[in-house]
Amino acid sequence: MKPDTDPVDGSDRQPIERAHLNDPTDTSSRVFRYPASSDLAALMRRYWIPVWSVPEGQDSVQRVLQYPVCLAVVAEDYARFYGITSGLSRTTLAGDGWAVGVMFTPAAGHLLTRTPVAAFTDRFVDLSEVFGDSSTRLAGSVRAAMADAPRSPESHRVSMDLFDDMLRPFATIDDEGHLINEVVAFVEDNPDVLRVEQVRDEFGLSERALQRLVHRRIGLTPKWLIQRRRLQEAAGRLRERATPLAEMAALLGYADQPHFVRDFAKVVGMTPAVFAQRYGL
Repeated sequence: MKPDTDPVDGSDRQPIERAHLNDPTDTSSRVFRYPASSDLAALMRRYWIPVWSVPEGQDSVQRVLQYPVCLAVVAEDYARFYGITSGLSRTTLAGDGWAVGVMFTPAAGHLLTRTPVAAFTDRFVDLSEVFGDSSTRLAGSVRAAMADAPRSPESHRVSMDLFDDMLRPFATIDDEGHLINEVVAFVEDNPDVLRVEQVRDEFGLSERALQRLVHRRIGLTPKWLIQRRRLQEAAGRLRERATPLAEMAALLGYADQPHFVRDFAKVVGMTPAVFAQRYGL
């Protein structure tokens, strides 16, 4: 199986996904991404397997505007289930290491935890709190598979097969789960969706019904969904440095440039101009 993300320009530099706000010149890590197995596609979006080698005395900070989905991650020294980070997610890499991660669909969090996903917003728990003893066995087997050759497609295949086996009992998605997957896809795939009313009209839901659905299944609000996609889109445009800020604010549905700058800086921790200067391509 071949990963669906390869280096660009014949170099070690990889294309940057819109959720990631990383330094494009940092080549200390590579992320291998693989699609979900077809029978688990409603439960999980994909696997991602970062492998890194950071020079001694340095670190590499990974900044992510997380998608509205939960995650499961097995690494050398931990196995965790992550809720959705409402702000900016930061992970610091050092030395040599790897992780095997599952990006679930919006439907999955509630199915896996059997509780409203708001209980996991901005926090993580040990994987065993969600999957019990099976996750302990999974973590040991994944570590054995990845130990000697963490960049090997065969190591990746074995690790993903182990995850698939643990997740298959959860593969049946309820009707509400299919609905939240469709709602999130509608917001993420349509940049002209700028108001909650557009989502309500598309799915024939009342304001209260939509609020309850999104809160129960992803732990946040419909307004947050739209803002998250807008900020991810903004980061992509800022990297290209081709769109003036005032025009970008209008395209993203902001009343004016100052509102856009405040929103971006509040979540990302720097103004759009500073981000473009630091992380532009």
